[in-house]
Amino acid sequence: MEVRKGLLYSKEHEWVQEISDSVVRVGITEYAQDQLGDIVYIELPEIDAEVAKGESFTVVESVKAASDVYAPVSGTVVAVNEKLEDNPELINESPYDEGWIVEIKCDELDLSDLMTAEEYARYIEEV
Repeated sequence: MEVRKGLLYSKEHEWVQEISDSVVRVGITEYAQDQLGDIVYIELPEIDAEVAKGESFTVVESVKAASDVYAPVSGTVVAVNEKLEDNPELINESPYDEGWIVEIKCDELDLSDLMTAEEYARYIEEV
Protein backbone atom coordinates (compact mmCIF):
# COMPACT_ATOMS: atom_id res chain seq x y z
CA MET A 1 0.00 0.00 0.00
CA GLU A 2 1.65 3.23 -1.12
CA VAL A 3 1.86 6.15 1.28
CA ARG A 4 3.59 8.82 -0.76
CA LYS A 5 6.27 10.90 0.91
CA GLY A 6 5.96 14.66 0.54
CA LEU A 7 2.19 14.64 1.02
CA LEU A 8 0.22 15.25 4.19
CA TYR A 9 -2.66 13.05 5.34
CA SER A 10 -5.89 13.32 7.31
CA LYS A 11 -7.43 10.71 9.61
CA GLU A 12 -10.32 10.53 7.12
CA HIS A 13 -7.83 9.23 4.49
CA GLU A 14 -7.47 12.32 2.31
CA TRP A 15 -4.07 13.44 1.07
CA VAL A 16 -2.96 17.05 0.69
CA GLN A 17 -0.24 18.47 -1.57
CA GLU A 18 0.83 22.09 -1.28
CA ILE A 19 0.69 23.69 -4.74
CA SER A 20 1.50 27.23 -3.55
CA ASP A 21 1.42 29.34 -0.38
CA SER A 22 -2.36 29.29 -0.39
CA VAL A 23 -3.48 26.43 -2.70
CA VAL A 24 -3.57 22.71 -1.96
CA ARG A 25 -4.51 19.72 -4.10
CA VAL A 26 -6.64 17.07 -2.40
CA GLY A 27 -7.45 13.44 -3.16
CA ILE A 28 -8.15 10.20 -1.33
CA THR A 29 -5.37 7.84 -0.35
CA GLU A 30 -4.54 4.50 -1.86
CA TYR A 31 -5.73 2.93 1.40
CA ALA A 32 -9.13 4.65 1.08
CA GLN A 33 -9.68 3.69 -2.56
CA ASP A 34 -8.66 0.12 -1.75
CA GLN A 35 -11.23 -0.03 1.07
CA LEU A 36 -13.93 1.37 -1.23
CA GLY A 37 -13.30 -0.98 -4.13
CA ASP A 38 -14.00 -0.05 -7.76
CA ILE A 39 -15.08 3.58 -7.92
CA VAL A 40 -17.93 4.12 -10.37
CA TYR A 41 -18.97 7.73 -9.75
CA ILE A 42 -17.83 10.95 -8.08
CA GLU A 43 -19.92 14.02 -7.45
CA LEU A 44 -17.47 16.88 -8.03
CA PRO A 45 -18.03 20.18 -6.22
CA GLU A 46 -18.56 23.40 -8.14
CA ILE A 47 -15.73 25.86 -8.80
CA ASP A 48 -15.94 28.70 -6.24
CA ALA A 49 -17.73 26.44 -3.73
CA GLU A 50 -16.78 27.17 -0.13
CA VAL A 51 -15.55 24.16 1.84
CA ALA A 52 -15.09 23.90 5.59
CA LYS A 53 -12.39 21.84 7.24
CA GLY A 54 -13.79 18.56 8.53
CA GLU A 55 -16.99 18.75 6.50
CA SER A 56 -17.96 16.64 3.50
CA PHE A 57 -17.37 18.36 0.17
CA THR A 58 -18.04 15.50 -2.22
CA VAL A 59 -19.22 11.90 -2.43
CA VAL A 60 -17.41 8.98 -4.04
CA GLU A 61 -19.49 5.97 -5.04
CA SER A 62 -18.04 2.51 -5.46
CA VAL A 63 -19.49 -0.91 -6.15
CA LYS A 64 -19.44 -1.42 -2.35
CA ALA A 65 -20.75 1.88 -0.96
CA ALA A 66 -20.98 5.64 -1.18
CA SER A 67 -18.48 7.53 0.94
CA ASP A 68 -18.11 11.17 1.88
CA VAL A 69 -14.82 12.94 1.23
CA TYR A 70 -13.98 15.48 3.92
CA ALA A 71 -12.17 18.76 3.45
CA PRO A 72 -8.78 18.69 5.19
CA VAL A 73 -8.66 22.51 4.97
CA SER A 74 -11.14 25.38 4.71
CA GLY A 75 -11.28 27.54 1.60
CA THR A 76 -12.62 27.92 -1.90
CA VAL A 77 -12.56 25.28 -4.64
CA VAL A 78 -10.46 26.75 -7.47
CA ALA A 79 -10.11 23.62 -9.64
CA VAL A 80 -11.73 20.21 -10.01
CA ASN A 81 -10.34 17.20 -11.83
CA GLU A 82 -12.81 17.08 -14.71
CA LYS A 83 -11.24 13.83 -15.99
CA LEU A 84 -13.02 12.08 -13.12
CA GLU A 85 -16.47 12.85 -14.57
CA ASP A 86 -15.93 10.33 -17.37
CA ASN A 87 -13.24 8.26 -15.68
CA PRO A 88 -13.86 7.98 -11.92
CA GLU A 89 -11.74 4.83 -11.92
CA LEU A 90 -8.65 7.10 -12.14
CA ILE A 91 -8.98 7.34 -8.36
CA ASN A 92 -8.38 3.57 -8.18
CA GLU A 93 -5.69 3.50 -10.84
CA SER A 94 -3.70 6.58 -9.80
CA PRO A 95 -4.93 8.05 -6.50
CA TYR A 96 -1.93 10.36 -6.03
CA ASP A 97 -1.49 11.54 -9.61
CA GLU A 98 -4.31 11.35 -12.18
CA GLY A 99 -6.96 10.73 -9.50
CA TRP A 100 -6.71 14.00 -7.56
CA ILE A 101 -10.12 15.52 -6.82
CA VAL A 102 -9.91 19.28 -6.13
CA GLU A 103 -7.64 22.23 -5.57
CA ILE A 104 -8.60 24.51 -2.69
CA LYS A 105 -7.45 28.09 -2.11
CA CYS A 106 -7.14 28.81 1.59
CA ASP A 107 -7.38 32.21 3.24
CA GLU A 108 -5.14 30.88 6.00
CA LEU A 109 -3.30 27.67 5.17
CA ASP A 110 -3.01 25.63 8.37
CA LEU A 111 -1.76 22.09 7.86
CA SER A 112 -0.51 21.57 11.41
CA ASP A 113 -3.02 18.85 12.31
CA LEU A 114 -2.30 16.69 9.24
CA MET A 115 0.00 13.67 9.38
CA THR A 116 3.29 13.11 7.59
CA ALA A 117 3.65 10.03 5.39
CA GLU A 118 5.38 8.17 8.23
CA GLU A 119 2.65 9.09 10.74
CA TYR A 120 -0.10 8.10 8.31
CA ALA A 121 1.56 4.75 7.55
CA ARG A 122 1.55 3.99 11.30
CA TYR A 123 -2.06 5.19 11.56
CA ILE A 124 -3.40 2.85 8.87
CA GLU A 125 -1.52 -0.08 10.44
CA GLU A 126 -3.51 0.57 13.63
CA VAL A 127 -6.88 0.98 11.91
